[in-house]
Formats: sequence, C-alpha cells, structure tokens
Amino acid sequence: MSGEYDLDAGPDPATFAAAAAEPDIDEEADDPVYAVGVGPGNQEYLTPRGRRAIEEADVVVGFTTVVEFVEDLTDADLLTCGYEDEAEALEEFGERVAAGEPGTAVAMGDPNHSGYQFVGKVQDTIQRQDSEIPVRVIPGISSLQMAASRARTPMEDTEFVTLHKSGDLEADMDRLATAVAVEERHALVLPRPYDRMPGDLAQFLLEEGAAPDIEALVLEKLTHDDEQIHRFTLSELAEHAGGSGTEDTPFSDLVVLAVRQPVS
Repeated sequence: MSGEYDLDAGPDPATFAAAAAEPDIDEEADDPVYAVGVGPGNQEYLTPRGRRAIEEADVVVGFTTVVEFVEDLTDADLLTCGYEDEAEALEEFGERVAAGEPGTAVAMGDPNHSGYQFVGKVQDTIQRQDSEIPVRVIPGISSLQMAASRARTPMEDTEFVTLHKSGDLEADMDRLATAVAVEERHALVLPRPYDRMPGDLAQFLLEEGAAPDIEALVLEKLTHDDEQIHRFTLSELAEHAGGSGTEDTPFSDLVVLAVRQPVS
C-alpha cells in the first residue's frame, strides 16, 4: 500500500490495518505510536489509558472535530485535518514520530469500529517512515457500545455494521439485510453522512423484505448534553429517505441506528 489510494478501487486501509496481529510488547524496546479511540466525544467515556497516551504525546494527529474533544488534555502539537488534507497531516506526523517524538493518533469512537480505516492510514504512514515503530490500538468506549446500552440490544444477539467509511459499501449492506430481514437479528449501524442516513437504511431494509413494524431507534449525539433518541418503526423512518446532503435528513452525522427485533 502506498500513500496514494483510491478507496473505490483499493487497497482499503482497513485491510492494511488488519493484515497482521500486533507484535508482542517489549517494555524496554517498545516505543509505539498509539491510535486512541476517544469514544462518542464526551471525555468521561475516554479510557484512562487512552487519556495518558494523549497527555504524554509530543504530537497528536486526527480529524479536527475529533482533536477538539481532547485538545485541553495535552500540550502536544496538534496536527488537525479533514479528508482533503489528511494525507499531508499524517505525513508530517510520521516524519516527526520517526525523528523521535512520541505520537498519538485519535479517532472518534473505537478504532476497531468506525476508526479502522484511519488506523490503517496511520500504520501505513509510520511503517513507510520506520518499519520498526509499532502502532498500538487503545480502544475506547464507542458510540456502538453506548447505543447497545440505550437500545438494550445484547451484543451476542446483534449485528454490528459500520458504514461510516469511504469506499464501496455493497458487502456491508448485504450483511445488514441478511441480519435483519433473513436472520431476524438486532442490528446496530453507523450510517454514512449523508448518502446512507437512517431513513435511507430503513428504506433499504424494507426493500430487502424486513417487516415494516420493526422498531427503529435513531440515537443521536450519545452522551452529550443534547443527546436525543428518536423512536420509529422501519416504515415510519423510511419516510426520511432520499438525498445526500445535510438538508435532506432531520438527523446529524453523530447518529447510530438501532434496529430492534421483537423479543419473544
């Protein structure tokens, strides 16, 4: 994998991140880069180990909206970015880490869910600078975990689907349809702003044969002061389908869709 990639054609950086297990920890020689999940954005849900990795870093990289949640925890230089300048920010981060500065990358939620592509990009950048520097993931309390608690969908009975990523979503959408319409399992879904929002997903599930009266919860801004839980049936939620912009949906980009099957 190189620094230049087309997510519609591959390679997907999430695949790069999952190519091998993390190396064994060597307490004396190990000087890793950390990829920290900052949870749903409320510092009370940031793990103590993740907080320490942020506090002890000399340089922190992440999307601007993520770094804003933790900027008061560290005196590190903050390399913030959006999708357009992500590659440049990561390149500078990699150069500084290779020069000996402790570095931490921050991702919203849990890096093992919606942050997996970002983990892959960080790891690719670091390994191109110095293949001996390990990247270690510090998972956080994710919005999916919070949604499972709010919706009371036991994890062992629930399909988790992350659509909050770039690239082709066909396999993920097929898995969602199978879980809900065929296997009749609960589902927790991270929508993709703004072309795969909750209304679009409800319409898709109805087209795939899901029952119209299945309960659908849109859990918005979890753990924040303005948290809201919107309650629908699939058919009611599907009325909000269509469009690909912020004006086409009543929901923000900080949402989780919970599909609850009837409990017998």
